[in-house]
Amino acid sequence: MGLENGTARKSLGDLVFERMHRAIKSGAYKPDERLPTEHELASEFEVSRPIIREALRRLREQGFIYSRRGAGSFVRAVGMREPLGFGQLENVADLLNCYEFRLTVEPAAAQAAAERHDAASLSAIRQALELMRDATNRQSHREDADFQFHLAIARAAQNSYFFTAMEALKDHIAVGMRFHGASVKRETTGLTRVFGEHEAIAEAIAAREGVKARQLMHDHLSGSRERLFQATK
Repeated sequence: MGLENGTARKSLGDLVFERMHRAIKSGAYKPDERLPTEHELASEFEVSRPIIREALRRLREQGFIYSRRGAGSFVRAVGMREPLGFGQLENVADLLNCYEFRLTVEPAAAQAAAERHDAASLSAIRQALELMRDATNRQSHREDADFQFHLAIARAAQNSYFFTAMEALKDHIAVGMRFHGASVKRETTGLTRVFGEHEAIAEAIAAREGVKARQLMHDHLSGSRERLFQATK
């Protein structure tokens, strides 16, 4: 991963900064994950430690990392939603487009999660599901737990593009979940039915039934869109 030897010091610093910046925004490092030491980074990039130090300073000033005295540099979670550059969700058409995108991405993530999950990522899915179960039993809807469920599936897919896209769309997805939650609460069994959809997805992932998980996620998102907009296919 070394950089070209003939590059000027300033250009080397720019290259190191840009590569580390790209790695953080792509999700190669998880939020609050500790970065390699200056010595390790200097060896990886084949540059001097002052160049690494300068790149870290720029990342810190721009809010992508933070430092703990005596512990090193860590990735700041706020940077994870910026790379894809989604603007503000402004109207119903934007919300429909968000659902269209989710219908393309999330079923694939669910299938990958079924095929690739490990114990830790499956536990995260189940923890979010239990929060949703508790809310459903109280005839309530928790958008935060709902999003964490979908995000946990994207993480379980073991592909940083899936969960980085979900992180970037968090605010957009939250709008749809908020309106959808309000719509199903008006139905007598709405919340229970929707929780059942989530539970079935989790069970298929746990059983490593990839094709089934993909279909269930697609059906869930399609149903959410239709319930929200009271539309038909």
